[in-house]
Amino acid sequence: MKKYIASVACLLVFMACKQEKKGTVEAAVVKEVAVVENDWEVLFDGTSLDKWKEFKTDGISDTWKIEGDALVYTPPAEGEENKNHDLVTREEYTNFVLTLDWKISEAGNSGVFWGVSEDGKFGTGYQTGPEIQILDNEKHPDAKAGTTHQAGALYDMVSPATDVTNPVGEWNTMVITVDHNAHIGSVTLNGTVMVTFPVANEEWEAMVAKSKFAGWDGFGKYITGKIGLQDHGNIVAFRNIKIKQL
Repeated sequence: MKKYIASVACLLVFMACKQEKKGTVEAAVVKEVAVVENDWEVLFDGTSLDKWKEFKTDGISDTWKIEGDALVYTPPAEGEENKNHDLVTREEYTNFVLTLDWKISEAGNSGVFWGVSEDGKFGTGYQTGPEIQILDNEKHPDAKAGTTHQAGALYDMVSPATDVTNPVGEWNTMVITVDHNAHIGSVTLNGTVMVTFPVANEEWEAMVAKSKFAGWDGFGKYITGKIGLQDHGNIVAFRNIKIKQL
């Protein structure tokens, strides 16, 4: 009987230790997941534009508005077309993974920049920031100017692997990775890797030299810079914008 009681006691102790260990492991997993989630900085969650401003100003005009959970750009009224309304982050980034959803209007054109400088000699984001193209591939004339101008391209430099864009009016999910330490960047659109490209090395310089940006003062030169959303004169919407620094 004593042996039986002792065996039961040992079993209970073992089970308690196992349960405690399980609880510790589960807590560790929860903590690890929380750390991973905390690595992401939310740039836009549908409620606030506190982390954004317009290029070379401290505010945001009425061309950018929150509609539902989306950030929507609408071209300005007649007479204000010549003013640039590129939106840029207040903070600067070097190595990162940026993820967002975009939705373009019919025959629309826009883009996402990185490495944007607000130096006084530059008038728009695209003068310094390389662009990942956002486009209605079916109806915008830029799509006929070559595949390096189509959605998902590193604009005028690297063509997308294929066209995986959803129909106009539907959301597309894009992930942009830029790692200057590893000298590589990439774009994934709707789960498909669209382009990979070199950054911050001789291969990058050679690629730029063969593009329309050859000889541009400052283009692609700012390893640390702002993320930008382009005003190209067409309605475009963004949502779920977040960034993780590498």
